[in-house]
Amino acid sequence: MLLSAHSLTLSYNGHHVVQDFNLSIPERAIVGLVGPNGSDKTTILRALAGLIEPRAGMALIQGKPASRLEKRLRACKIGWVPQQESAAWPLTVAEVVRLGRAPHRGWLMPFTAEDMKIVECALARADLLDLKDRPVNKLSGGEFQRVLIARVLAQEPEALLLDEPTASLDIHHQIQVLDLVRGLVDEKGLSVVMALHDLNLAVRYCDQLVLLNRGKQVSAGTPEEVLTPQNLRAVFGVNARLYRDPWGAWAVSVQ
Repeated sequence: MLLSAHSLTLSYNGHHVVQDFNLSIPERAIVGLVGPNGSDKTTILRALAGLIEPRAGMALIQGKPASRLEKRLRACKIGWVPQQESAAWPLTVAEVVRLGRAPHRGWLMPFTAEDMKIVECALARADLLDLKDRPVNKLSGGEFQRVLIARVLAQEPEALLLDEPTASLDIHHQIQVLDLVRGLVDEKGLSVVMALHDLNLAVRYCDQLVLLNRGKQVSAGTPEEVLTPQNLRAVFGVNARLYRDPWGAWAVSVQ
C-alpha cells in the first residue's frame, strides 16, 4: 500500500481539527474526500503529502512516516497539487512543467535528453503541446490546472494528491481536468486522493469516497455505500439520494 493513514489526529494551534482518521489507498483508484466546508479535507491531504506532522497516529508512504521522508524522495513518490497557486510567474508552460523534474535532477543540474522526453510526454498527456511556449499568466483556469497536473506528471510519482482540482472552473474545464485524472489512473496505474466539493463530480469519477464532517470520518466505501440518504441528511442537512442518470452513471438528487 503506497499511501495510508492510521488513527491520524491533526492539530492547529493546539486544537484537534482531524481525529482518528483512517485510510488505505489502493492502486489504480481514485479516492475522494467529501464533506461540508470546515471538514479539513485539505489538512488531511497535507498530512498525506508529508507537509504536516501528526499530533497522533500516522500518515505513511510505503510504510514510512510521510513527514519524515527526505523531501526529494517524497516528491518522487507523491505528486501534490494545491487548490490555489499563483500563475503570475514570468514562465512559459514548458518551463513550469520542467520544474517537475527537480526531484530527479536537483535544481542546478542540466536537463538530460531523458528529462526533456519526460517533459514532452507530460505536455502531450495534458494536451498542452500547442501551448508550451505561452506564458502561464495568459492561460485560462482550466489550462493552468492542466499545467499543474503536467508538472506533477513530469515528477513521475506513484500517487497524486489533488486539493479541489475543479475549484473556480466552469463545467467544461471541470470535466476536462477530471477526465485527465481518470485517464492517468486507468492507463498509468496511479493512485489518486482528491478533495471535492461537488458530489456529482465525486460520484462520477471516484471509486471510493470518504465522508467527513468537522474533521471526523463519518463513512468510507463506494459512493453507493457512503452517500446514503441518512448520511447526506446528517452531514449536509439536506434530503438527497443517489440515482442512476440516463447514461447509467451515479448522480445526486436533492429534494
